[in-house]
Amino acid sequence: MKIRILTGGHDGAVLYDRPWPAEGAVVEDLPTTVAAHLVASGVAEDVTDEALPRVRRKSRKEGER
Repeated sequence: MKIRILTGGHDGAVLYDRPWPAEGAVVEDLPTTVAAHLVASGVAEDVTDEALPRVRRKSRKEGER
């Protein structure tokens, strides 16, 4: 699974036993389960040949529930 990192890691952060990639870096050699978890948690996005626009969620305003 090919993913693009959306958030930078803090100093010393690691991703699958190697330094955390820079924001915007494309990573291709992670196990599918690890890559899927990063995509599901919003840390990365799936990169395919037919790129779909990224769905952005609106943040909840204070007081709304």
